[in-house]
Amino acid sequence: MKFYFFHLMPYQDIDPDYLKTNKSSWINLPNSYYDPKKGAKLYHRYLDELELADTLGFDGVCVNEHHQTAYGMMPSPNVLAGALSRRLKKATVGVIGRALPIVDNPLTIAEEFAMIDNLMEGRFIAGFVRGIGCEYHASMTNPGFSLERFREAHDLIVRAWTDPGPFEFYGKHYHYQYVNPWPRPYQSPRPPIWIPSQGSTETVEFAAHPDRRYTYIITFSPVASVRKNMKAYRDQCQVYGYECPAEQMGWAMPAYIAETDAIARKEAAPHIESLFNKFISSPSQYKLPPGYSSLASYKAVMEGKYKVRENYLDCDSLIENGMFLCGSAETVAAKLEEYQKEMGFGNIAPMLQFGTLPKELTEKNLRLFAEEVIPKVRHLGVDMETLAAE
Repeated sequence: MKFYFFHLMPYQDIDPDYLKTNKSSWINLPNSYYDPKKGAKLYHRYLDELELADTLGFDGVCVNEHHQTAYGMMPSPNVLAGALSRRLKKATVGVIGRALPIVDNPLTIAEEFAMIDNLMEGRFIAGFVRGIGCEYHASMTNPGFSLERFREAHDLIVRAWTDPGPFEFYGKHYHYQYVNPWPRPYQSPRPPIWIPSQGSTETVEFAAHPDRRYTYIITFSPVASVRKNMKAYRDQCQVYGYECPAEQMGWAMPAYIAETDAIARKEAAPHIESLFNKFISSPSQYKLPPGYSSLASYKAVMEGKYKVRENYLDCDSLIENGMFLCGSAETVAAKLEEYQKEMGFGNIAPMLQFGTLPKELTEKNLRLFAEEVIPKVRHLGVDMETLAAE
């Protein structure tokens, strides 16, 4: 397996009682809560943590995009990827991912990703998402056009990377007389593309298509939902006439490692509970605005993911339902081995900083995961000849 340290960069200095007067950490939480002096220190701390993952031997580090929220201070993940590009010595950087439908000029993403790919000399992963419902409230983008804008923007970006320019592009939402971006990507024909997902049928069919075969990443879900969605993806690959390889599937989840299971639960509990019960919390209408998905996808996502979050989620219940990997290195490695053999994924994107987890515990978590978990499960999901070649 390959391992990518995934960071959300939460504004963890927020008043912990803000939910008493505000619906969520998204959209309507006044930005007067944000102290730029504290925020600046957090940015530098979080970049240090991502750089530490490189020195510890992680295959890559991941940033992502969210707007108008304390949940993640990354409205422009390309800026952070650019900051990392001159500091990472071996690790890949992944922007997992950019929300295509809320962007009015997708060519800027094609250009900026190509720049990062050049700076990293090919150690770059492009992640494309439609963006969760909150992003549509923040950008005032019509969610009814989300799917068609995503696919049109995707087609434009991929063509901009792979077709010689200049050429014309006239779609329903985007119109260009000249598509001729400089620079071109370092990787040929283009950077690898990952598609993080909440499990919608539209995303499964799109990512699995034999013209794309994109890496499908399940995020923030109970293990029963992860199992169901990965099976759906493998089944869709078979419908398209091929077997899904391990490297085409991945799982992103928070994880915490300590000396024993008891110590891990004690150290992690207040911080993982802050993530799921404060930072993630938002009304259903924020998450799934009308027109964003088909009725079948709405139902699948609500039952597989959001229904679990209707009640307070304590650390024990999060561990029990598989939304949080927590324990000693032996415990977590055994769980990963069990899940990998059952589901067949080849990529893990552990979130090793979450909620209010402080710097010293984040660094401890990173080191223990790198030194005591990865070696135990690295061999899973690849054949031994491939592993030896690396």
